[in-house]
Amino acid sequence: MQKANGIVDDIGVDPASGKMEDAGGRQKRARASINRLTLTEFRNYSSLILDTGPEPIILLGDNGAGKTNILEALSLFSPGQGMRRSPYTELARIGGSGQWAVSAHFQNENGPLEIGTGAQAPNGAGERQGRVVRINREPMRGTNVLGEFVELVWLTPSMDRLFTGPASDRRRFLDRLIICFDPGYRKRLGQFERALRQRNKLLEMEGTSSSQLNGLELQVAEIGTGVAATRLETVSQLAAAIQTRRKTHASSAFPWSEIEIDGLIENWLKYMPAVEVEDGYCRTLREGRERDRAAKRTLAGPHRSDFLVTYGSKGLPAKVCSTGEQKALLVNLVLAHADLVSLMTDFGAPLLLLDEIAAHLDETRRNSLFEELLELGSQAWMTGTDSSDFSSLEGRAQFYEINEGIVTKIG
Repeated sequence: MQKANGIVDDIGVDPASGKMEDAGGRQKRARASINRLTLTEFRNYSSLILDTGPEPIILLGDNGAGKTNILEALSLFSPGQGMRRSPYTELARIGGSGQWAVSAHFQNENGPLEIGTGAQAPNGAGERQGRVVRINREPMRGTNVLGEFVELVWLTPSMDRLFTGPASDRRRFLDRLIICFDPGYRKRLGQFERALRQRNKLLEMEGTSSSQLNGLELQVAEIGTGVAATRLETVSQLAAAIQTRRKTHASSAFPWSEIEIDGLIENWLKYMPAVEVEDGYCRTLREGRERDRAAKRTLAGPHRSDFLVTYGSKGLPAKVCSTGEQKALLVNLVLAHADLVSLMTDFGAPLLLLDEIAAHLDETRRNSLFEELLELGSQAWMTGTDSSDFSSLEGRAQFYEINEGIVTKIG
């Protein structure tokens, strides 16, 4: 990872000013718009430098031209593996060196900020490819730090099936929203999942003692209760933001919804102190060992919870609504979340990555979305195949045409 003069060593461009701190010496959380994006050996781009402004950005082109690859590159400025959750080895350009890098110049109320991330080619067969993160050219540990600097939310075509797919997809969607408010949440979630895996492994092993399981189950209960409490609080805040948007955007084409997190631990937290919930969860794990051993997995906990959405005015579960209604409900959720981020933070709304956003939206809803995005003030990156879908944004957005990895500004 320290290879000299490699692509990853060049993920910075112009050094920006020093680290941002508030009066108490704490690092400020910076929400920003991108004014330059640089891709090197990433997907189908050998090299790309894209200069942009704060206005909405429209990327047009045929399927397979490379539009979504740009959004995926942007999504890597958030913790985790990005919106496609692809292995890092798959991000490198086919036929290239195996290295890749993505960097961006941001602008926020504190001034310029530079973020870079990338990966070197593995040195040998079977070597795991890691990822480098740099803030203003300074190396950072892990990707979780990115949550301290950039807020990102995305919608992709695969998420159109969010309400009809497995509960794990809806939990992942909710967890991504939570990270915008609490960058440390992803680390706690990872600790919970690791503790669960360790418990499952101990249950499968011969000769595991009760004392070994007792200590691990206490850890599962403590961290898991914290995860459930964070989800419950976020859903409550997001539900309030949806109701506020319902009043302030009464003529919106996107329907309001009722939301809740449904799970054993979350439901206990609604009427029990957290300490009692931890004790109850511990007891449930202890009493369920034989059942979990037979199932080869832990059957109780926040990893089994579901994020439920109901079409408010119709009283219908989102999963039985039409495709168009589901897309509209999803858009409203994202807009309400952006409102909430704006309210709870000092630097405005998150960056929005909206892949093929015009799909399943009629003209009225498309135009309503564009007006609400402009009002929100968030830098939104949108992709599409038909320029006419975005005609109402002419003169108010930046348009780019993409053809086999070549990006040309229109107008």
